[in-house]
Amino acid sequence: MAKINRFIVEYTNAVKRSGITPDTDKPPKAVIRRFVRLFKNVADSRIDAMTDYPLVEVILIAFLAILANASTWEEIAEFGRSKQRWLKKFVRLKNGIPSHDTFRRVFSLINTDTLQTVTVEFLTENISAIRRSLGLPCDGYRHICIDVKEENGTGRKYGSDEVVRNLQTLHVYDATNSICLYSKHIDSKTNEIPVAQDILPKLELKGAIVTFDALHTQKDTVEIISKGKGDYVGGLKGNQSGLLEAVTSYFTDALKKKIKEKGTSYYETIEKAHNKVETRRFYLAPAKFGKQEWSGLKSFLFYEKHTTDLVTGTETLECRYYITSLTDVELVADAVRGHWEILSAAFFYPHLFPRMPEMLDFLHAA
Repeated sequence: MAKINRFIVEYTNAVKRSGITPDTDKPPKAVIRRFVRLFKNVADSRIDAMTDYPLVEVILIAFLAILANASTWEEIAEFGRSKQRWLKKFVRLKNGIPSHDTFRRVFSLINTDTLQTVTVEFLTENISAIRRSLGLPCDGYRHICIDVKEENGTGRKYGSDEVVRNLQTLHVYDATNSICLYSKHIDSKTNEIPVAQDILPKLELKGAIVTFDALHTQKDTVEIISKGKGDYVGGLKGNQSGLLEAVTSYFTDALKKKIKEKGTSYYETIEKAHNKVETRRFYLAPAKFGKQEWSGLKSFLFYEKHTTDLVTGTETLECRYYITSLTDVELVADAVRGHWEILSAAFFYPHLFPRMPEMLDFLHAA
């Protein structure tokens, strides 16, 4: 089952409180106008003399229609016709609503990379302003995750014994707002690194914690995050074998005992679910080496998860190591645990347009 999108739930309630409905005589226009300004940045490759419908109108109608659960060009056009009077509060619609063929033709001409870029820029620059305008909290850290999802079964090639790799997609995911900021198909694991390093400078990293697995624990990556005035939590594995070995040796039993007794850099949670008890222990220690090589490095984290199966009595122990620019153990623990949300999240893809009927159900209300 897909994970409930917390941002959508709170955004839904805020939108309902704001009074923005298709039947409102004078709806607040700030939010929709933000989208209109955004879409004006998408290049229009059509010939002006042969254009009846401004590109911003076509995109806006499609965007709102898909929010209202439209899934075909015909449904998008029907949404526009049924809400034409309301839509005129935001755009002129001089020539009325485009046909479904027009929607299909226009979107076949749009540069999807450009549409993705401007949408990501809009989200990163304006998400806090939108939250404030709707009375939603926007204090504290934002959590951004970098990871890859593998689409199982996509590597099949019927009628052939050829081995085909499953589709791999790199996601840059805003876990705080449950929004996928960026997605790109990749050919191999090593291709993840330059793609992530290319997108990170384009994001608003100030006040954000960026988490990533060991593959992305790269000196250039953490330097980009530090220059952007963000923080990071990165896993350690064999690709940084020297640092991993040093950090592993650093966390002696004596050090872990000292950290636990002191308490300020130790954090523990115990949870019971699905006939299992999981005990998670987090030990945070000052980084006494590696600071010159790793930009912003302040701490090392040792994390262990002890699981007991209440049915079989089986016990398992999982240990991981991390580097981080943070010094608050609870904050690091929340970042480590929150990172795995990217693997089960119900994504809001800004560049594909979101399918979120629960977020803006007012748009297709009778």
